[in-house]
Amino acid sequence: MRARLLPLLIVLMAAVLLALGVPLAVSLAAAQQQKVVVDRIDDTARFASLAQFVTDPPKGSRVESSDERLNTLGRELIKYNGLYGIKVGVFYRDTIMAKAPVDWYIPVKGEARDAFDEAFQSRRSHDPAQVWPWQRDRLVVASPVIRDGDVIAVVVTDSPTGQMRSKILRGWLVIGVGEIAAMLLALSAALRLTGWVLRPVRVLDATTHDIATGRLKSRVAAAGGPPELRRLARSFNEMADNVEDVLEQQRAFVADASHQLRNPLSALLLRIELLALELPEGNEEIASVRTEGKRLAQVLDDLLDLALAEHAEADLRLTDIGELTAERVASWSPVADDKGVRLVGTCPATTAWADPVALSSALDAVIDNALKFTPEGESVEVEVASNGQVSTIVVTDLGPGLSDEELTRVGDRFWRSPGHQNIKGSGLGLSISRALLAAGGGAITYEHHEPHGLKVTVSVPRTVPGS
Repeated sequence: MRARLLPLLIVLMAAVLLALGVPLAVSLAAAQQQKVVVDRIDDTARFASLAQFVTDPPKGSRVESSDERLNTLGRELIKYNGLYGIKVGVFYRDTIMAKAPVDWYIPVKGEARDAFDEAFQSRRSHDPAQVWPWQRDRLVVASPVIRDGDVIAVVVTDSPTGQMRSKILRGWLVIGVGEIAAMLLALSAALRLTGWVLRPVRVLDATTHDIATGRLKSRVAAAGGPPELRRLARSFNEMADNVEDVLEQQRAFVADASHQLRNPLSALLLRIELLALELPEGNEEIASVRTEGKRLAQVLDDLLDLALAEHAEADLRLTDIGELTAERVASWSPVADDKGVRLVGTCPATTAWADPVALSSALDAVIDNALKFTPEGESVEVEVASNGQVSTIVVTDLGPGLSDEELTRVGDRFWRSPGHQNIKGSGLGLSISRALLAAGGGAITYEHHEPHGLKVTVSVPRTVPGS
């Protein structure tokens, strides 16, 4: 969730900083240009005030004139050009009053000509187009020279923009550094904010996973975060407590009921045996009642085992799975021989964390189930394997197998395949195996075995669950 939330916050913060930084950069460039333009307007106004009293226009290409004011204007222009490097001139419509440098002229077309023509219409030229650091190396400003209400000449300045563009770039660099610093600060704040908000969510997610995998004692630890999430954590703990209480009551009821029913059932079976002594030998009805009574006793024993398996805590130890499996194969070999079934074990040494007693009981249930449904002359194979995370015990048989729909239900309490109802069993063996394995972080899965039969995989972790 943090990986999805953090990019969204970063994009929003970047958009806000750009929305503030871009107008600021444009404003800074405009302010720098406006400062230069105002300065040039002041210069042109000063030269226009000198030029409006010049009455002796120069003739030909003479630089000096008998009009002292014209000579003064020319010297001021040359001095101005030499000091600032700005081209400046005072132009009549058809001739030149004075200019510096002497080889400068107003082109027929372009920005300088447009400013010149506009000034001759008695209007000071508009602000030039914005100069950007990557374009326009000249800036032209023109002002009219007015005498007795008429425009007699125009003062034109043509300024280099290198210094102004450098100032704009330096200003933009300061803005960029500020934007980067603000972005880093905002990113740090976003990391802290998302961590503060999502920490209770991560704790809640981990606790939910623990409970879903069978560790019902897990609870959400006290953590920071918004008040709503802290309240959610408290509500979750209350819910988990209530669910655990309900499950505990169910387990206690099953265990108590199984235990309490054993004595009356034992007494009933004893009375049936006494009654059988009074009946003729081989009475079918009494034999049927005796069989059903024994089946009921087996169901009660399995219910008690299931309740204990779901309630008991696993005694996890680093166990040699290969050795333990080989012992169970050896124990079930006489049963397999009596049925005419080959029980084959491939059990290399491998270690994993498991409760040896619980794992042995689970293997007994799986192997017993495989031997029940494997016909005479076929084989049941038990193979131990391992990878970096889990160790597996795979039990395959060549029995009739199960359909896809039945595979989804195998392991449910009291469920038995409709085609196997005539085979002895209570339908609780695999449920007990699943409960025993889940208590230690293990699992049991079922799938088809080709060409026919069932493949059961028992998995146990190679590292301590929850570490």
